[in-house]
Amino acid sequence: MKVALAQIDIQLADVDKNEQRIMQAVAQAADQEADVVVLPEMWNSGYALQRLKEVADVGGTRTKQLLQSLSKEYDINIVGGSVATLKGQEFYNTMYVVSNDGQCLSEYDKVHLIGLMHEDRYMTAGSHLNTFELAGTPSAGVICYDIRFPEWVRTNMAQIPAKVLYVVAQWPIQRIEQWQVMLQSRAIENQAYVVAVNRVGADDDNTFGGRSLVIDPLGHIMIKGSAEKEEIYVTDIDFAQIDNIRGQMPIFLDRKPHLYR
Repeated sequence: MKVALAQIDIQLADVDKNEQRIMQAVAQAADQEADVVVLPEMWNSGYALQRLKEVADVGGTRTKQLLQSLSKEYDINIVGGSVATLKGQEFYNTMYVVSNDGQCLSEYDKVHLIGLMHEDRYMTAGSHLNTFELAGTPSAGVICYDIRFPEWVRTNMAQIPAKVLYVVAQWPIQRIEQWQVMLQSRAIENQAYVVAVNRVGADDDNTFGGRSLVIDPLGHIMIKGSAEKEEIYVTDIDFAQIDNIRGQMPIFLDRKPHLYR
């Protein structure tokens, strides 16, 4: 499977401009014959939390229509990063996953909201797993701060078990070394590929660190993005490696979840 990581900048609270950039990124990934393209977190608005009433996508309708249209136009699967949504009276940080025929495979509201960026003051936490089959491959997805909770990642990964963990983020540059170490750990402990996309650029309060990554099940880095440059990174994933590693050390079979409380 060929995956593309759309490491892009995001304009604070400018939904129209951000949608145009997403359209360009998906087209670029398709030009490179990617099977899957992965977008960053909160790409529709950035962390314009005080302006959510203006920028949040009501019911996620606008985002789903855009991603479904792009997936069919370019015959590409899309892990749609995440966007600010309004559902009922609550705001959420929501990931949509869309297949290449325009089917919405997954809708996930971020479970762990980061107080350091005041996300928990403005948004509501989700309460559901995020597993799906994409391009014929069992997969899971989490959003940014979620990766600091390995028990949550494992809960998602163990359901299928998943062979790919998709991570989308707006991760500040001052903690970018932790980003890499934690993602390598998540790959090793789940014997899975990690495909992680972080944005570049800055908003009023943060500078973001890029360094989008593809990591193999042994923790080896296959792709490492720059800290500042917008780029579409593409690589191939070989799932036979996972079968070999899991055959030698069947950690999912050896778990004792009744003790993990």
